[in-house]
Amino acid sequence: MSVIKLNAGADKKLRCPKCGRPLRTIEGGAISVKNGRVDLDATLPRQACDGCGVFYRELLHSGYYHEYELPKEERQTPKAKVVATGDIPPTILKREADGKCPCPRCGERMDFVEGGAVQIVNGKPDFSNTMDHFVCAGCHSVFRKIVGTDYFQWSER
Repeated sequence: MSVIKLNAGADKKLRCPKCGRPLRTIEGGAISVKNGRVDLDATLPRQACDGCGVFYRELLHSGYYHEYELPKEERQTPKAKVVATGDIPPTILKREADGKCPCPRCGERMDFVEGGAVQIVNGKPDFSNTMDHFVCAGCHSVFRKIVGTDYFQWSER
């Protein structure tokens, strides 16, 4: 196993030697038992690169690091920015070939829901699905058509 010298960028954060992104520091945790043996490696701090899926552990405070594979459950994915509902103007939304369109709020793909008949829910009529609308699985937004226009607007469920 070879050792690697990690370099710091202009912001004085360590950078991944593979992709050049800043590394995320993971503090050491508690002592754990794995396969019947005490695991002291979990107590040491690590430098993780979520893009490459690796982490680096320093070798005896020497400034040189060993490279290990980062478990999938420890990887962090960047969260997409969600636009506030008050900042979304009425927008023309068109279905593409797959029946979906991009969400103006988060950028995910929204599903088109065709209007149907009035349904009875708990003994009361439910008119929420009688008109065509788009539903986003990413930010759980609903965009309903403004009557008499081609524009859709964000709507509460």
